Amino acid sequence: VQLQASGGGLVQAGGSLRLSCADSGRIVSGVGWFRQAPGKEREFVAAMNWRGDRKNYIDSVKGRFTISRDNRNNTVYLQMNRLKPEDTAVYYCAATTGYSSGRYNLAGAYDYWGQGTLVTVSS
Repeated sequence: VQLQASGGGLVQAGGSLRLSCADSGRIVSGVGWFRQAPGKEREFVAAMNWRGDRKNYIDSVKGRFTISRDNRNNTVYLQMNRLKPEDTAVYYCAATTGYSSGRYNLAGAYDYWGQGTLVTVSS
């Protein structure tokens, strides 16, 4: 599975961005988004199983971010609204062949990773 993330950029606080993650089409059971801010560890942001009926978010983005996917073009999206300066980070998409309700928030549970896209939110 090859993942290609895009859509990052510079946006003012309160603005929106939509990140995209295109995969090569191999069947996976779940996808996720993680982020890593300067000087901090990579953290979980959002995840969903491949059917899309289970979605999970870190508390700090609930109600602002939405993970979704388009099966027609094998693309996963992260819609980010009401962005805050603390959302500034490099965002990574990831995919797993073994999605689990108990491990979706763990980076080690994902088999494939995209290269990352930088999101900068100015105050």
